[in-house]
Amino acid sequence: MAPMKEGPPMVVLFGYDSSPFTNKVRLVLRVKGIPFAYHPVPSMLPRPVLTSTFALTYRKIPILAIGREIYCDTSLIIEALEHYFPTSEGWGTAYPEIEGVDGWVYRGLVRGFASFWVDRPIFRATTGLIPASVWKTDFGTDRAGLIGHKLDSEKLGKKLPQNLSTLDAHLELLEPMFSGPNVWLLPTKTPSLADVSLFYQLKWGSEISAGKGIYNLTGGGTNDTQDDVITQVFNEERYPEVWKWFHAFEAHLSSLPDREMTISPSSTEWKETLKSTPFVDTENLLVPTSADQHVDLDTKQGLVQGAVVSIAPDDTGRDSPTMGILEKIGVDEVVIRPMEPAEMDVRIHFPRLGFVVRPIESPRL
Repeated sequence: MAPMKEGPPMVVLFGYDSSPFTNKVRLVLRVKGIPFAYHPVPSMLPRPVLTSTFALTYRKIPILAIGREIYCDTSLIIEALEHYFPTSEGWGTAYPEIEGVDGWVYRGLVRGFASFWVDRPIFRATTGLIPASVWKTDFGTDRAGLIGHKLDSEKLGKKLPQNLSTLDAHLELLEPMFSGPNVWLLPTKTPSLADVSLFYQLKWGSEISAGKGIYNLTGGGTNDTQDDVITQVFNEERYPEVWKWFHAFEAHLSSLPDREMTISPSSTEWKETLKSTPFVDTENLLVPTSADQHVDLDTKQGLVQGAVVSIAPDDTGRDSPTMGILEKIGVDEVVIRPMEPAEMDVRIHFPRLGFVVRPIESPRL
């Protein structure tokens, strides 16, 4: 985003407290020192604040507004924050300098670690530790619709030992990675995205397996509990290096200022602030990448400016695509304008990895 004379645009995070991915973005915002407004939304549809304000029907959380640019999926949200709030302007970073290395040559590796190891197989293991009572609530019905099949609370409860074993296997792979002289996963002076990603997942897994936050998760469908589950595999004796790193990250986090402000449900001031923010110019609309758009391949797929497209995750939620008019597309990102009327004119950004973009109609001439 081109620097704005009056200062950086307003940042608004939409999520719910028991969402691990909401908390992942919260951590990055704190590491970077970015002031932001937090707007709580329900853990289940409908979410009228998103549909009425932005005409956004995408059902996963979190959503991040940077001015009137709306970002979906944590992988792209974090890259957008790095781009719009660079270290050259005094902000912190999820990619701190690695001693002796010129530039962040490991960025792709760390993004892959975060998105395709921690956010997928490790997340599946920690999700399997959610108390069975959760799946008996409306939240269980909602997530069954998202996943595409019925969730049997009794069967899921019986799979707890299996899921703990899976998490144990992941921790066994991670333990040697912390056995060297470095405090963090990589030889950096402060935590990187790799540390943030692993920490939020283990923190959430520890809490949700104990039943902490399930009242929020289920929208009041069941009460919080205080069971001791994850320490069967995640403890100081079994994995001392991961344990030491985890608590070092907690200490580091506590040393950082918390610049989060929660938005009152009755407040509309944030909307007026976003409305008054000018759009980013089209030339700078996409987060920079190491390669340009492959125009020939996109054209063959019908992914051209002005086409009506559908965008859906390639895992869960495929039956609820987001529709819009293609504004711009790159090798790593796609930007659409909503087709339905809303309170403000916005552009919605999705990553391409992990999503399927398909044309529905040719460009409107």
